[in-house]
Amino acid sequence: MDPVELLTHHAERLTHVEHRAAAPARHAPWPAWVEPQVREAFVGAGVEQLWSHQAEALQALHSGHDVVVATGTASGKSLVFQVPALDALARGRDGAALQGHRAPTVLYLAPTKALAADQLRRLRDVGDLARAATVDGDNSREERVWARDHARYVLTNPDTLHHSVLPGHERWSRLLRGLRYVVVDECHHYRGVFGAHVAHVLRRLLRLCAHHGSAPQLVLSSATIAQPGDFARRLTGRDVVAVTDDGSPRPARSIALWEPPLVGAPHSPPSAAYSPAPPPVRRSAVSEAAQVLTDLVIGGTRTLTFVRSRRGAEQVATMAQDLLAEVHPELGPRVATYRGGYLPEERRELEERLRSGDLLGLAATNALELGIDVAGLDAVLTVGFPGTRAALHQQLGRAGRSGGDALGVLIATDNPLDTYLVHHPEALLGAPIEATVFDPDNPHVLGPHLAAAAQELPLDEADFERFGPRAEEGVLALEEAGWLRRRTAGWYWTRRDRASDLADLRSSGGAPVQIVDAATGRLVGTVDAGTADSAVHEGAVYVHQGEVHVVDEYDVTDGVAVVRVEDPEYTTAARSTTEIAIVHGERSHDWGDATITTGTVDVTSQVVSFSRRTRPDGRLLSEEPLDLPERTLRTRAVWWTLRLGAVAEALGGPDGELSEIDVGGAAHAAEHAAIGLLPLLATCDRWDIGGVSTAMHADTGTLTVFVYDGHPGGAGFAERGFEVAAHWLRVTREAIASCECSTGCPSCVYSPKCGNGNEPLDKAGAVRLLDALLAGAPPEAQEPTS
Repeated sequence: MDPVELLTHHAERLTHVEHRAAAPARHAPWPAWVEPQVREAFVGAGVEQLWSHQAEALQALHSGHDVVVATGTASGKSLVFQVPALDALARGRDGAALQGHRAPTVLYLAPTKALAADQLRRLRDVGDLARAATVDGDNSREERVWARDHARYVLTNPDTLHHSVLPGHERWSRLLRGLRYVVVDECHHYRGVFGAHVAHVLRRLLRLCAHHGSAPQLVLSSATIAQPGDFARRLTGRDVVAVTDDGSPRPARSIALWEPPLVGAPHSPPSAAYSPAPPPVRRSAVSEAAQVLTDLVIGGTRTLTFVRSRRGAEQVATMAQDLLAEVHPELGPRVATYRGGYLPEERRELEERLRSGDLLGLAATNALELGIDVAGLDAVLTVGFPGTRAALHQQLGRAGRSGGDALGVLIATDNPLDTYLVHHPEALLGAPIEATVFDPDNPHVLGPHLAAAAQELPLDEADFERFGPRAEEGVLALEEAGWLRRRTAGWYWTRRDRASDLADLRSSGGAPVQIVDAATGRLVGTVDAGTADSAVHEGAVYVHQGEVHVVDEYDVTDGVAVVRVEDPEYTTAARSTTEIAIVHGERSHDWGDATITTGTVDVTSQVVSFSRRTRPDGRLLSEEPLDLPERTLRTRAVWWTLRLGAVAEALGGPDGELSEIDVGGAAHAAEHAAIGLLPLLATCDRWDIGGVSTAMHADTGTLTVFVYDGHPGGAGFAERGFEVAAHWLRVTREAIASCECSTGCPSCVYSPKCGNGNEPLDKAGAVRLLDALLAGAPPEAQEPTS
């Protein structure tokens, strides 16, 4: 079927449909300064004229400025950095002309290996103008050595730059001393702790370029970023010209917000302890997506489905394949999954099948969101709000790249933020892109990079300005710890180990855990260390490319999970405990009976058990204990307290008495909803943050609700919550109160990541508690913003 026809068949599930008209292109001629062979290569690939923003950006680069291009998806941003890069390489190609001069080189950085590989393919599409090569974890040693010694256009990622190129900069001196351009593609991906790490990786790179005698220009690109000039300046430490007026043609696009229907409550056996009535549930968003994907594939519509979790992506593809097997068996093999943890050869095969059109349907995690540029997609389904409006626009923008009309559908999952957004389209489609949050001065980020920089090249006082206002403090702390030693020429690294190993760029918690097949010894895949305790504990069910495994053994020390192929009639979910202690509060606001504070906390968590539940009705079969270590995280948090008298007035019964379960349930429900709604205001999702609530916290002596960053040292998300606390908590209160359920459900106060199994929760109590909290809050127009 025509993808937009889909909407007419499911009107009862749609909460909003928005049609956006097509927009014509605005053209500009090729600049006269571009080398003829470069221009001819692009003209031969079909680029006879430029779009206006491409010409504007090229002129700014030609004038010597650093540039960030922030225009829509499929707006030709790659051309902006490819043309000047290839122009520089073409001018330096003649060996005779290079006598006494450095051969020009280019460094391209992408957040994913797949995007770097795709850029290499696109470079080759415009001819053999660059001796280009990718350098990443998928290379053989021979390939990496060739790239180091011979490549003039090196495509890599921040991780490889951090761990290999910068520590070995003397071996990479040929690349660094000739560097003319550094490209930072899809730069909106650098937010939170990852963004802070990449900011310092770039500062270290530019420092070493100066040491080797080069002064490269920077070219950044993003389809979805707010205040691109300010963002690029924070990321790079340099002034950057922003090009934002998009001159590319826009296809007609329909955007639909879709809410699965309520289907009743799952069966669950009674509990001897607190046992509320089972909440109503909506039909699974995964099931909805699988059905829609099936319908579109049958109609010949090339469709990409983004799913938040690896397991969800596997389920969507498997369910669609099963549905197709019943009606069009020949189409089943044309649906597949793409996610992190796959082996390199598996990823490359899927990417080629998608580009060639062999795949009609693909269920992917955000491993593909920044992965490859695919022309010819007709529709994109996004299962669950991806955490930010920027990410949603990035995903939905992948439809319509062949010039035809496009369909984008956000299918709401059963959580507070999704429910709020599909019923408040103005907060989603009418609101600006979020400001990107990251903090390069986070000492947990800054310290390791100062150490790495010192090992690369001794630090001196002139470097303090490059690394920010806390750099001197960080260097002196490292000196006091004995990791740096001051000599006449500066501060030197004193240890034998690699300083770059101190920084975990993606905050994964360490090296990935290897998942190994017990029968064959084959490496099945990997899982991040930070999530391994929950994902591959003994007894866990693990899915890889539709094949179901059960974990027989999980070795925490060696980072290995041994699995066997088995498809049990149940799923598993880990249960954890979390405790929080205040280290120190830094800023606070008094709201009458309430106080809002931000500061540093220690969070101690432990996976203690897991449950087995039947498929598909979710009936509890058993709960098994686990013996896994405690994990302690020092991070940033925002927390609010409410005077006990105000709590009693809000939650006390007719006799004024309070039940600990009632108070704890109300606070717990308010905490869940607040975590679910913070991503509306900060560039995070609920998996970036955590929470703890208690009727009486030892450090405050009263009811306290914490929301904390799930990264060492913090990521800026909790502090953003503090800055907009009144608006954030008012939206939270509205989302709970307006939910159509009676006692609470996943659309308002139930959380998919709750370590306590969503017990106890009190929806009505949460509303009364938030009313008491907000009674003394400032009007939103007067709320502090810093």
